[in-house]
Amino acid sequence: MGSTIIPYEDGPLIVRGDFDLRTPDGTPIEAGRATIALCRCGRSAIKPFCDGTHKAINFKAGVNRETPPRP
Repeated sequence: MGSTIIPYEDGPLIVRGDFDLRTPDGTPIEAGRATIALCRCGRSAIKPFCDGTHKAINFKAGVNRETPPRP
């Protein structure tokens, strides 16, 4: 099985399974585990990982697709 990515309402993206995490230039980022939380609010001190800051800043984001998929 591959990986599963679940957006949590008003919170991070939870990634589970077998995944490869890299910077934009291709440098590997060591996840350290098989389940991680990726920041969606942009304010985490440990980006790309979530540190819970979304709660303190009252970040709001839904879990449903809000725009149609690109062709």
